Amino acid sequence: MNFLYPGFLFALSAVAIPVIIHLFNFRKFKKVYFSNVAFLKEIKEQNSSREKLKNLLIMLCRILAIMFLVFAFARPFLPSANKIDHNTSNIVSVYLDNSYSMEAVNKEGNLLDEAKRKAKEIAKAFQLNDRFQLLTNDFEGKHQRLLNADEFLQAVEEVKISSANRKLPQVLNRQQGIFTGASNRFVYIISDFQKGFSNNQQLKPPANINVSLVKLNANHLPNVAVDSVWMLSPVHQAQATEKLIVQLHNYGDEQAKNIPLKLTINQTQKAISNITIPAGKTVLDTLSYSGLNLGWQKGVLSIKDFPLTFDDNLNFSFKVNAHQQVLSINGLKSEKYIKALFGADDYFALSEMPETNINYSALPKYSLIILNELSNPSSGLAQELKTFVASGGSVIIFPDLTVDKNIYSNFLNALNLPAVAEINTTPTKASSIELKSPLFKDVFETLPQNIDLPQVAKHFVFAERSNSNKENLLQLPAGKSFFARYPFKSGQFYLSATALNSEASNFAKHPVFVPLMYKIAFASVQDQPLYYVATRDDVIETPKLTLGANQSLKMVANNFEVIPELRNANGKTLLYVADQIKKAGFYDLKKADSTLAVIAFNDNRLESDMHYDSEADLQKLFASKNVTVLDPKSDSIASAVAAKNNGTELWKLCLILALVFIAIEILLIKFYHTQKRASELSDANKLNIF
Repeated sequence: MNFLYPGFLFALSAVAIPVIIHLFNFRKFKKVYFSNVAFLKEIKEQNSSREKLKNLLIMLCRILAIMFLVFAFARPFLPSANKIDHNTSNIVSVYLDNSYSMEAVNKEGNLLDEAKRKAKEIAKAFQLNDRFQLLTNDFEGKHQRLLNADEFLQAVEEVKISSANRKLPQVLNRQQGIFTGASNRFVYIISDFQKGFSNNQQLKPPANINVSLVKLNANHLPNVAVDSVWMLSPVHQAQATEKLIVQLHNYGDEQAKNIPLKLTINQTQKAISNITIPAGKTVLDTLSYSGLNLGWQKGVLSIKDFPLTFDDNLNFSFKVNAHQQVLSINGLKSEKYIKALFGADDYFALSEMPETNINYSALPKYSLIILNELSNPSSGLAQELKTFVASGGSVIIFPDLTVDKNIYSNFLNALNLPAVAEINTTPTKASSIELKSPLFKDVFETLPQNIDLPQVAKHFVFAERSNSNKENLLQLPAGKSFFARYPFKSGQFYLSATALNSEASNFAKHPVFVPLMYKIAFASVQDQPLYYVATRDDVIETPKLTLGANQSLKMVANNFEVIPELRNANGKTLLYVADQIKKAGFYDLKKADSTLAVIAFNDNRLESDMHYDSEADLQKLFASKNVTVLDPKSDSIASAVAAKNNGTELWKLCLILALVFIAIEILLIKFYHTQKRASELSDANKLNIF
């Protein structure tokens, strides 16, 4: 047994007081003679041995009462298994989960309010000179400094629900960074421990850190969330009919019936639906809308689901453009099929350049570049096209079959495409078409058994690589490539084995040519993501932006302004916002007074799953033994913390024992009799009295 304040043990010298009182009250018996007992109305005989025993018992009770009272002030305890130096100061780091899931309730009320109470109780279990860190999901700079007890209690009171979401390994790493010097190190994690919070990662905190988990228990709540959304086509045209795919997730354990779903764009309702979702499943729904004007569109998908509402809305944004920029780089002998195809549709803004005068600086503004039978493609052009495709663009290559095959072999090798093995002049016909490709989706209403495919009189035979990641859209007999797609980083290369002139093939005049080229053009649009996740996505991609010497960009929403860091790379502009954007909504990207883009942010859906890890699951996560799961249901978590840190404290028991011995002393004085009546005496004329 040890004492928290051993200095109080000097007060044990007070046990001399009852001993001294006992000695001074010790008196001998003496004889008193009377001539006749009739002169005494009543006389009692006192037994000396019984009186002596009574005095000894009273003295013993007084001694024990004083001893246990002194022990109570000295705070005795039985040491715990944790090796804690009580002569060293304590540093206490408390993580208080303030994510959206902490809005759930139990019989104690709101989980966040309960977490605050537990954090305050933990602080009260330590001494006034100890230092505290308060950590929340926000990971703010102020969370990296130590507070005294009063500052800590005030900081706890100011904690509010946040959209930020953290993982348990992140939290522990952040907490360990606060510990410095020689001190006792304590870590407390107060959370509901949702599934996914631990990241299913084995954790082993340092042996010199005492980790305690306070798992709060919430009532089971059903929850349906608007999980995600995407478009069937990246191209958005004014007044056109478009389709939107919505994914809803039922995180509850019961079927969600007839969930109302509504789509609004620019605050105008565009579509509605009702969806039934099985327990624990996701369901897709397709919404159609039309009637959009040019410019940026702000869309909101919303459902009605109570009591958790933070994931009932999903924001997204996109732009309806008047034109799509397409570039055709023409060879000396190129045909006019490309100009006739894209010039016939007002949506496409076709630009043409001769291969002898290419403006490389203008390439990033196009989404699709077509190499139309170049006679002498250069290595410099190959390098620029690789950069263009790596940043998300698409390139279609129609070769000139009249030039030396080695010229195209070197050019294609520079693009990481297969070299030309030979030129085949035997007439043939495409043998198959890849109808499962998204490029051919919705192109054919019905498929005849003997589908008519393009005929080829002359074509390149490519030396395909075994590790080539390609998709044969049109294929020649014996598995030879006719028209294939080659993904490269963020973009696509499309390589044709034949030219567009009529001497080489009838490809340009075949019915499949027009929808294939249009589909490739639509798929090449470099559209920004429909939405980002607040506090998770800190890098935003936009088409390349140029700023003047004194110009800057800013993101504005509801009197909130962020100035992002700007970097240009691979024909794009990257905007770094760090963790400045914490709320869902629409943010206008502005340069001076002009709006360059509208960027949508949503809350993280990781908080939507209202299932939790059990205490057994948490114990398995930690390989070390210096981790304790504290019971939040106990009347005072401060006592549990003190017992863990100091061992089993005995001061309450000592105080009770002190009161018990005082009570025994009173009972001895009042009820312990040592006398009897004189009528019972055998000797009438001689008495022993005190």
